[in-house]
Amino acid sequence: MEMRLSTAELARAQPLPDAAALSALRAWHEGMSSREAVTHFIPERWLPGGSSRSVISDIRRQLAAFAASRQRGDLARLFTGTARKGAAAARDVAQAVEALRHAPIPQPLIGDDVSRWLPPRVAAVLHRAGIKTLAVLTLRVPRRRRWWNGIAGLGQSMAAQVEGFFAAHPDLTERARALVTAPSVGDVRPWERIVVPSEGDGTQGTFRAPRESCSLRANNDYEAVQTWLSMHEAPATQRAYRKEAERLMLWAIFERGLALSSLTTEDAAAYRAFLRHPALRSRWVGPATARSSPLWRPFTGGLSPRSIAYALSVLGALFRRLIAKRYVLANPFAGIRVRGARVAGLDTTRGFSGGEWQLLRTVADALEWSYGWTPAAAQRMRFVLDFGFGTGLRASELVNAVLGNVEIDAGGEVWLRVVGKGSKPGKVVLPLIARSALETYLVQRQLPVSLAKWDPGTPLLGSLDDGTAIIARRLWAALKRFFATAATVLADVNPALAEKLGQASPHWLRHSHVSHALESGADLTTVRDNLRHASVSTTSLYLHADDERRARQIAAAFSGHGKR
Repeated sequence: MEMRLSTAELARAQPLPDAAALSALRAWHEGMSSREAVTHFIPERWLPGGSSRSVISDIRRQLAAFAASRQRGDLARLFTGTARKGAAAARDVAQAVEALRHAPIPQPLIGDDVSRWLPPRVAAVLHRAGIKTLAVLTLRVPRRRRWWNGIAGLGQSMAAQVEGFFAAHPDLTERARALVTAPSVGDVRPWERIVVPSEGDGTQGTFRAPRESCSLRANNDYEAVQTWLSMHEAPATQRAYRKEAERLMLWAIFERGLALSSLTTEDAAAYRAFLRHPALRSRWVGPATARSSPLWRPFTGGLSPRSIAYALSVLGALFRRLIAKRYVLANPFAGIRVRGARVAGLDTTRGFSGGEWQLLRTVADALEWSYGWTPAAAQRMRFVLDFGFGTGLRASELVNAVLGNVEIDAGGEVWLRVVGKGSKPGKVVLPLIARSALETYLVQRQLPVSLAKWDPGTPLLGSLDDGTAIIARRLWAALKRFFATAATVLADVNPALAEKLGQASPHWLRHSHVSHALESGADLTTVRDNLRHASVSTTSLYLHADDERRARQIAAAFSGHGKR
């Protein structure tokens, strides 16, 4: 009988290879022979006369299986088939391993296709019977004892596998009961809790591209949107984009009776008006609450012009990506404008002046001595402050950086290679403040300072527990803790700064870096390139003079022209 482990069991059964095995794999990708890599890093796994290639293949298979257990097929493909060699391939593998290290164990949603969670043979039988999602299946399973009798081809053994899956995920049955007892089929619920008929799920969408040309495995609009969301690794980005996509999909189904892939430009214009004033407020508007609550609604009120512009920009990006993947043929939001929406520039006040920065660094120097921080946490925070201020890195770039990204050019300048917004590669110069901060931090972590002795996979910013990489959310929490400490310390000395610190975030280090560089005379194009801004006009937004200084200097310049 074909069996399938539950997601949690599969994740436990497929651990990541250990650090030594990963080092051997990276060395092999970088050009070392399989025998050299195995005997150097994991000699205990090689037997005289044995195959070192099979050892490397086993490591790759283990990584592919782990990626599959996290439902990261995009990463699993890196470890199957013909392997690429070279420095770029090694970096890709290292980045994939880091992504897998932090990948959460996936949990089934009631709107997921059955093929995502059940064995292929079982899913194929269910599809032929018109049961495509877990939502539809959950409505069948709890109803009677021999529930499978009416499904052709689904015998008792296959039914046992389905029941085993639901036994491992009892919350799905609870959601099914919520669907059955819902007071009205017209109630708007989160998209994982609704059952959409085939005419509204996009399988026959008006603007669907030919199936044979599509590069997505998605069968319907929900699956296509989920794939788009999975392309964004940052959890905050996924949540923000999910909200906008979910709102549109629910509106299309409940208000227009259309699939997402059937929307026209006229529908997009109607949705823009709906965002200003959601009609049938009892259906669409409610208090902010958990998605599981019966009071949940997609909106808490009508949106402002700026919020509408943001929503439409996200939806436009969604459709552009679906067009690029040849899932749909047209973007209904192309050319849709929002009256009254100001083009938002960078808020250049969200940073620290030179004097404010010195106060913050004074507090940072005394964290473990005066404010109860552990030495390791205090040392890491000083590194974050100095390295972030010196480089202007985004939080995501800092947490993903490893020692292998640091390089010295022919002129002796030190650089850090990064992957920025839109997966664009770039490099950032490391000035003295950043280099000194890194060297000090490495010594404190008992790691070698010499670049030649570095393990290239070591993260620049390490966990306090074991030195492994941390996620951006953890960095945000650590910085917020520091800002709160500094605000308490400075409340009497500088109440204005203490108030600012209540709003500060990791991105303020980037803003402070830009302002300091420009005020110190750095060229606009130089700062633009170091920040990887697309346009110098973006960087120029930071060229703001202190109002008091500006008033004083203009008054002095024209002081002799007031009297005749």
